[in-house]
Amino acid sequence: MICKDRVVAVTGAGRGLGRAHALEFARQGALVVVNDLGVARDGTGDAAEGPAQEVVREIEALGGQAVASTDDIATDDGAAALIATATGTFGRLDTLVNNAGFLRDRMLINLAEDEWDAVMRVHLKGHFLPLKHAGQYWRAESKAGRPVDARIVNTSSGAGLLGSVGQGNYSAAKAGIVGLTLVASAELGRYGVNVNAIAPAARTRMTEEVFAQTMAAPAEGEFDAMAPENVSPLVAWLGSAESRDVTGRVFETEGGKICVMDAFRHGPAADKGARWDPAEIGGVVKGLLAEAPAPEPVYGAS
Repeated sequence: MICKDRVVAVTGAGRGLGRAHALEFARQGALVVVNDLGVARDGTGDAAEGPAQEVVREIEALGGQAVASTDDIATDDGAAALIATATGTFGRLDTLVNNAGFLRDRMLINLAEDEWDAVMRVHLKGHFLPLKHAGQYWRAESKAGRPVDARIVNTSSGAGLLGSVGQGNYSAAKAGIVGLTLVASAELGRYGVNVNAIAPAARTRMTEEVFAQTMAAPAEGEFDAMAPENVSPLVAWLGSAESRDVTGRVFETEGGKICVMDAFRHGPAADKGARWDPAEIGGVVKGLLAEAPAPEPVYGAS
């Protein structure tokens, strides 16, 4: 019960990873706002209350408390309404888990502008706006003298960290979430808010086709490494008071594995102390690259 009585809002919580997170938080004693538009895998279709309400019923069956939200968190009004649902229903907000997203996969030369925009909107804007409104709420609480011990858990991806062939829009959005996480951690820490990100690998409706092609289903009784429920314990811990010393970090997680990602750092450098001549650059750069570790391959690259 590491999240007992914490108020937690989870976006995209009607299915897949978000649903698993919401249920895990409930098992850990949290009061949960289950946010989901209820649209199709690619983000199309009309909004529907069904998925969010179903997860609320599952939480209530566990003996927990939850409320559904079908607000579009990629709009300013919708994101504000999500935070208002938490504070209006449960009196406060302690943890925000940004998870909502969908796919519009194409090779770059076939990627339409609206497919780029739609993925950027739900992933990147859909992280920024709830984070902004939650941050404003916690800043006001802090300035009013009320103690804040808040958490934000963002959802990036291995595609955002290493790239993924056929997912230029998704990879760019997920890389942007890492940058957003670092900035938010630096800006919101003064108000008592820790901000971290995860890069999960799991079988959901977004990834089920890929896993069906590349991985055999686990045998009965065998550990299912790709079950979304495996990711949620880390998310619950990051959303708890126990993680108060951890902020501005990215964790890759899959099955029973948790990896602290070590992203861009200052590596080998050369300083001439004066302006370089272009003819000098080739040898210098080759020498620096020889000292630096080789980059990890892009997912799906041959």
